[in-house]
Amino acid sequence: MRPYPLLMSVVVAADKLRAFAAECYEALAVPAEDAALLADTLVQAELWGHPSHGVMRLFWYAARIRSGATKLDGKPALDQGFGALAGMDGNDGIGHVAALASMRHAVQLAKQHGIGAVSVRNAGHFGTAMYYTQLAAKAGCIGFISTNASPAMAPWGGLEKRVGTNPWSWAAPAGRYPPMMLDIANTAVARGKLYVAKQKGQQIPADWAMDPDGRATTDPALGIAGTILPMAGHKGYGIALIMDMLSGVLSGSGFGRQITGPYVPQGQSKVGFFTLAINIQAIRPLADFEADMETMIDDIKNTSLSPTATAIYYPGELEAISAKSLMLKGIELPQLTANKLREEAEAIGVQAPF
Repeated sequence: MRPYPLLMSVVVAADKLRAFAAECYEALAVPAEDAALLADTLVQAELWGHPSHGVMRLFWYAARIRSGATKLDGKPALDQGFGALAGMDGNDGIGHVAALASMRHAVQLAKQHGIGAVSVRNAGHFGTAMYYTQLAAKAGCIGFISTNASPAMAPWGGLEKRVGTNPWSWAAPAGRYPPMMLDIANTAVARGKLYVAKQKGQQIPADWAMDPDGRATTDPALGIAGTILPMAGHKGYGIALIMDMLSGVLSGSGFGRQITGPYVPQGQSKVGFFTLAINIQAIRPLADFEADMETMIDDIKNTSLSPTATAIYYPGELEAISAKSLMLKGIELPQLTANKLREEAEAIGVQAPF
């Protein structure tokens, strides 16, 4: 292994990073179309300012592909369905592929019936949830997706991991504004943020996680070993359980401790999704909806500012601003992340562009 310069970070153009990630997956025999999707989801997360779901995960997914836990021939298959509702089997394939297929089919159903929903079983981790809901918004729909995840938090009042972060996302077109998009986990923060802090050698806020003994910690490693706290106390715990019911129990997939996360190289994921699209045009003219969205956003943004604030943003706006900026400036990767990517890529015959 050759030594690398001890830089604080490296900056890489988005298109170069995307091509690099796709090449890595293709080197592992991932079909080109699927490799491009995986790469795009990772780089888009970076552009949106969410490195916790960015290229630091590239070889986490690769490890599951190498072990056979993620099956490259596991293509999503639709059930017969019933009207506007369909089931889908992810067949233990790439979660991103199943999520994209489910959202595309939900939109197709919504164009036919006014609303469309797809319940997905036997899938895998799909990355950033709003990557898929934004596609519905661009198609003139309101999009929703939920997924369950491996245990990360304790039940309210408990000490042991039993409940996943179980994130969910909504997106809607917003006229002259970028789509309104909400993407949240039900923990105080996404688990990936602890991994980012660990890689950067940073402490975490004391209200993010507990150590294995149930004590608040500012050490990300202890937080990873322990449990992440729910958002909004018992409310976050309750919402997380509902999302597990909707994603896992309804679909006939895994739930709770049956789920294996992307951090683990082996073991069936058993992840489930619930994907929904609402065709706005079936209710009212899309142009009228978008005009009202603009009015709502204008009113929110024109609110008098608190003494500590410099601006008001609607959900998804900061991500749109970040993406526009980073497309020009490039994506900054922490030193440890960049070096790890170089090493892993070299091992499969791929040269990193940084």
